Formats: sequence, C-alpha cells, structure tokens
Amino acid sequence: MSKIETRTEPMVLNMGPHHPSMHGVLRLIVTLDGEDVVDCEPVIGYLHRGMEKIAENRTNVMYVPYVSRWDYAAGMFNEAITVNAPEQLADVKVPKRAQYIRVIMLELNRIANHLLWLGPFLADVGAQTPFFYIFREREMIYDLWEAASGMRLINNNYFRIGGVAVDLPYGWIDKCEDFCDHFDPKVDEYEKLITNNPIFRRRVEGIGTITREEAINWGLSGPMLRGSGVQWDLRKVDHYECYDDFDWEVQWETAGDCFARYLIRIREMRESVKIVRQALKAIPGGPYENLEAKRMMEGKKSEWNSFDYQHIAKKVAPTFKIPEGEHYVRMESGKGELG
Repeated sequence: MSKIETRTEPMVLNMGPHHPSMHGVLRLIVTLDGEDVVDCEPVIGYLHRGMEKIAENRTNVMYVPYVSRWDYAAGMFNEAITVNAPEQLADVKVPKRAQYIRVIMLELNRIANHLLWLGPFLADVGAQTPFFYIFREREMIYDLWEAASGMRLINNNYFRIGGVAVDLPYGWIDKCEDFCDHFDPKVDEYEKLITNNPIFRRRVEGIGTITREEAINWGLSGPMLRGSGVQWDLRKVDHYECYDDFDWEVQWETAGDCFARYLIRIREMRESVKIVRQALKAIPGGPYENLEAKRMMEGKKSEWNSFDYQHIAKKVAPTFKIPEGEHYVRMESGKGELG
C-alpha cells in the first residue's frame, strides 16, 4: 500500500494589530510552512505621536513631561536621557546628591520594567499565578514614585537639567529600604515557583536562540545582547551618573535562548536592589540641583537673578543657553540602549 503524500501551501497569517490605542502595537505578517515560520514582515508606526515635531516647539524643560510616553514602562529613563544631553553640551555639573537620587530612581524603574516583562512572559507560557504576585511588587515602586514626584506610572516630570525637581521627602529613604527588604525574598519566591519548573523549562529552553554573532550583527542591546554571551552594559561602559561608586556586576549568559534572557532579568533585579541599598546608605547631603543652571543669565544684573525668581516652579532660567551642536547620549534602560 503506497503512502499518501500530503502537500500544503504556505499559509499567511496576520498577527495584530489588535487595537490602535494599545501599548506596544505591532503587526506581523507571518508566512508559515506547517509549524515553521519561513517569513515575517513587521509593520510598525501605529502609535506614532509626532514627538519630534512637538520637541521643535518646546524648551527642554517643557518637553520633559512628554518623554515618558515614549515607553510608559521606562519613564524615568526617558527623562534622564532628555536632560543628560543638554547637561553634557552645556557642561552643567550635577550635584552628587542629585546623582544618587537619579540612580535610585533609575534602578527602581529597571526593576519595574523587568517585572512588567516577567509577568506577561510567564502568563504567555502558562504560568498565571506569578503574574499577580509580580504586579503587587510593581505597585510598591509606584508608591515610592508618587511620594517623591506626585505621579505613579508616567508623567513623573522629576528630572531637571542639573539635578532633580525636588528633594526626597522626609521618611522616603526608610520607605525605600523597607521595599528592598520586602522585594529580595519575593525574587526568591518567583524563582522557587518558576525557574526549575519542568514545564516552564521545556517551553523556554532552546527557544528563540540568538548566537553571539547574530546579536552583534543585528544591533541587539540590553538583556537580549547579554543573553547571547556579550558582556556589554552601558552603566559600566560609559560610566554615567555615579554607578562607579557602587559594587555590582554585569549579568550575562551564553545560551542565547528565552531561558537565558529570563535568568538575566531575574539577576538584574537583584543587582538593582544591591545598587539601591548602597545608594540609600551612602547618599550625601548638599543640593539636589545645580542652581547655576537655574539662574545662568546674560549678565549679573539681570532681573531673573533676583530673589523673587529663584524658586519659580524650579525651572531653568529663560535665558539659559545651550551651545549649538549635535550630541548623542545613551544609557542602559531596562530594555537596552536608550539614546
């Protein structure tokens, strides 16, 4: 009896977009040969908001509240990169206390960013229970941001040229230390539930493997790059803010699969807690902003230098000048290089 051969034509599927107001909207036109993906065409731009055009008609300080919308899960990183560029162009020195506050906020944002990745990732592979635990910890970070800036997820509007908008309120450092004490055991709890689960391991090990050469050639960054064996972290490479003051290690793996990238994010959350603890313990006194950036005027007798104008909305002076030129600044956000 002869065997009947079954021939199938490639199938073209549309994956998304589901709704134009959803975050991270992406359409993928996927061509399948059985269960193998033979072609994939990404279609982007569904959430283009014209941020570049908006920036043309705003001062740097006016533009800061807009930038958290670039990536709602990385608002603090967006604000930091927006003020770092004019600071370097104009050679504005950031006080040490402000640098420590910035690092604390950035590392809290890194933890929140990784948690937002981890929850839906686990839900997608069938682990629903940790999803709810993870969002519980994110809410605690939002409580800290709300106490410091008045806002929770986005629109923190906290970073300024030369420092931050306001100093940390009374009791905030103790509250942040309490969060660190609470969060460390929770990461252990996540790992106990997930890491050695045989069903989870079968669904992520060997999946989505990216070699070291592919990661470099494709321009990957962040956990995607470090998961393929490249020890590259801009906090170590560019030495920005005051990361050199702290003891921490770059996390990396060599397998290049989904499991490797999962491990990196888990370990990076532990490293972020280490950095936050050290910063809280060693945070210096002094100013939280560079007053010269706020009152840098054309002439010593300018009316804007008077006492009445020193504390108006904590804004950079209207006559603050940034030298002409082009400048690229980058930093290590939760998802990778942001510049």
